[in-house]
Amino acid sequence: MKYIIVLGDGMSDRPMNALGGKTPLMVANKPAIDYLCRKGKCGKFETVPPGMPPGSAVANLAVLGYNPAEVFQGRGVLEAASMGVELDSSDLAMRCNLICIENGLIKNHSAGHISTEESHQLIDTLTEKLGSESLIFHPGISYRHLFVMKNGNNSVFCTPPHDVPGRAFSEVLVSATEEQGEKTAAVLNNLILKSQEILNDHPVNLKRIAEGKDPANSVWFWSPGYKPHMKTFSELYGLKGAVISAVDLVKGLGVYAGLDIIEVEGATGLYDTNYEGKAKAAIDALKNGYDFVYLHVEATDEAGHEGDIDLKIKTIEYLDSRIVKFLIEETTKMEEGVAIGITPDHGTPCEIRTHVHDPVPFLIYRPGDQADDIISYDETSTENGSYGLIKGDAFIRNLLKDSSN
Repeated sequence: MKYIIVLGDGMSDRPMNALGGKTPLMVANKPAIDYLCRKGKCGKFETVPPGMPPGSAVANLAVLGYNPAEVFQGRGVLEAASMGVELDSSDLAMRCNLICIENGLIKNHSAGHISTEESHQLIDTLTEKLGSESLIFHPGISYRHLFVMKNGNNSVFCTPPHDVPGRAFSEVLVSATEEQGEKTAAVLNNLILKSQEILNDHPVNLKRIAEGKDPANSVWFWSPGYKPHMKTFSELYGLKGAVISAVDLVKGLGVYAGLDIIEVEGATGLYDTNYEGKAKAAIDALKNGYDFVYLHVEATDEAGHEGDIDLKIKTIEYLDSRIVKFLIEETTKMEEGVAIGITPDHGTPCEIRTHVHDPVPFLIYRPGDQADDIISYDETSTENGSYGLIKGDAFIRNLLKDSSN
């Protein structure tokens, strides 16, 4: 048996008045996913343990069967791994967003999804003006970048910018959780304020404003941590695996899990990503020596953060028609059976535009296994699935039950 997980990041939601009390998953036309639902088994999955942040780092670790409470060190270190940035044990790595602040309020977490080319110019300027041997900016993709603080202290609380759109940035600056974190918090907040002075009149932002776009007029630090120590996926399950994603966080998780990273041209992390290219890459991987593929699609999460209900529905339909349909068609032609799991990592409800702890709907299709009687994949229907409510490594163990150690 071979295995694919299709991860629709932030795909689940909550019922909303704008959809007559339904969710985007309930409204979307998704015949391929519903086909697997009828052929497989369903349930709800508590991907984020109580007391932990409901972000993609924690949730994707859980989907892959890791205990986030033991190995989670923030998403910054995962993105560092994806970017090939080597960390010393005392390096504090964290996500560095380029965000848009308007009238003192956080307008959005992505500076209007600034282009990579533009953002690199801004990061280069920040490196020149604020960087040092101990304060290091690493350019990434679009608004998503990395910051490393040598000998930084992790006793700080950093607010994810996508959690607080519309809030005054001054109310959610970095704070120390213990006395030893006060110096680190002060350094980070000083960098945020200085970045605003530098970026406010930067030519890139002046041009964006002239074009009616949001300026990237501040950095924002969040999800700090140290280099984690975790077993590889192969050590846990005896399988050779690969990750397909446009998101550095997920690629970095794959690096630490010992999964190979398969790059797909045109993968963007947005609604315009190369869905077909990702699907083909997954099938090619299974045909060429891989036992397991983790196919991650970010677009549904970004639509949730934007509060764009129509776009979220569209990205679910794209996931169905341009990825899942192809996977079904191609895996049925293969001599070896292929099990398919479909799940979000967490919910990103459009009405609140941030991540939540809600259990997510999942399905597992395994050729030859008895199906349950659920016919539609959504947040409500799957509550009655035969798996019930699961947590911990139950999802991956059920998907890989003939391979798990």
